[in-house]
Amino acid sequence: MSQLSATGIVAGYARVEILHGVSVTAGDGQVTCIFGPNGCGKTTLLKAIAGAIATWEGRVTLDGDELTGLPSHAVLARGLALMPQGGGVFPQLSVRDNLRMGGYTLRSRQTVHERIDELLEEFPALRDRLSVNAGNLSGGEQMMLAIARALIVRPRFLLFDEPSAGLSPKLAVAALERVAALAQRGVGVLMVEQNIREAMRVADRMYVLVGGTNRFEGRPADIADDRELMRLYLGAPE
Repeated sequence: MSQLSATGIVAGYARVEILHGVSVTAGDGQVTCIFGPNGCGKTTLLKAIAGAIATWEGRVTLDGDELTGLPSHAVLARGLALMPQGGGVFPQLSVRDNLRMGGYTLRSRQTVHERIDELLEEFPALRDRLSVNAGNLSGGEQMMLAIARALIVRPRFLLFDEPSAGLSPKLAVAALERVAALAQRGVGVLMVEQNIREAMRVADRMYVLVGGTNRFEGRPADIADDRELMRLYLGAPE
């Protein structure tokens, strides 16, 4: 089983420490969710794992290989891709060019074209939109494009920062179902999500962060009811 581990992560911005020794573990073929109130460090954690910001203390490993301190492009080459909130598509580029950008770390153009063709079979709605600028797509289409683009490099793990953000309730559910489908094909998913109820439906494991520290680790089934969930989520005392 492939495993992504972040242990004792301390990180922040400038001189402000946001994460105070956070640890999470995610497995391939599973959806691992990170919950917590705004400002607790969820996005900072994903960025630290992906090499988008520096890790001040702690370690990040993927199947035992050290990722700590590597720049984001090197982390991507090792098989770990970060999807920022909103998917991070390039709005002024066409759908086709967005997909090509997903393969920028691959040396062979032929390989990139072949993988795009494979993904268009899996995401047929994008085939008719190849010449459309990504900024003109709907929110749901942009998320679909972002996922397809991330899969170009065939990552072992995908890190999602609130994939349902900005989507209608119906599209939010569809986005989380698509994330769950990635796990079913063997990709490991580590996801930050504010839509707690829907995310818990697809989660295999979950973490709750409060104030930049671990508050809870377990399975959704370990949460007895909404009252206990909110106590954990808000960091209220026992």
